[in-house]
Amino acid sequence: MATEHPGDPARTLAVLWRTGDRTARKDLGVDRIVAAAVTLADTEGLTALSMRRVADTLGVGTMSLYTHVPGKAELLDAMVDAVHAETPRPDDVPGGWRARLERIARDNLDLHLRHPWLLQVPTHRAVLGPHVVAKYDYELRAVDGIGLTDLEMDSVLTLVLGHVRAAARIAVDADLTRRGTGLTDEQWWQAAAPLLARVLDPARFPTAARVGAAAGQTHGAAHDADHAFTFGLARILDGVDALVASRQ
Repeated sequence: MATEHPGDPARTLAVLWRTGDRTARKDLGVDRIVAAAVTLADTEGLTALSMRRVADTLGVGTMSLYTHVPGKAELLDAMVDAVHAETPRPDDVPGGWRARLERIARDNLDLHLRHPWLLQVPTHRAVLGPHVVAKYDYELRAVDGIGLTDLEMDSVLTLVLGHVRAAARIAVDADLTRRGTGLTDEQWWQAAAPLLARVLDPARFPTAARVGAAAGQTHGAAHDADHAFTFGLARILDGVDALVASRQ
């Protein structure tokens, strides 16, 4: 379930761009508060995040935080902006625009797996912080000058990152399931496959039986998240390739 965080735009932008940060305490500031909040969310999940918990982590009173960050909504936006500074941004990715987009997709997948709480943050309204903007600018340059309009460039990036987010959610859910059951996907499939074979009538479900058997034999499980991510990304890039070719 997405976490709502309707922060005030003016207050949020002041925090994101550090235009209103006060330094009454030299040992406390937005950067330190955000870092503590990110660590808390990484280790305990977004449901554990509160101004009080962050203050306890820092060993300060809760009201001290409000001197720098107006509230949890603005803090969450600042956290999102901060972790978006982590993605690598190499200028020399060989292989043209396709290789650049693939690198961007994989780097973003790694980002979401490091910070799975990002999947609980709504993305409909972008966090307009300096790191998010810098990342957006860098990623757009991957498809700049290849024949797309500006709107298409934005749409291609949105499509790729949407696939990344979906793949990350599957991977995170799979990890939670493995930890909750104590079984790897392979172990679960080894136990479930023989039982399924007893009740699944190939004559009644011929396509499902054939395709399911092929997938199970290939993956050693009912589903392989890495394969799904790679296959889906390749098909998306094929579509972009066809669009680019149509302009030539």
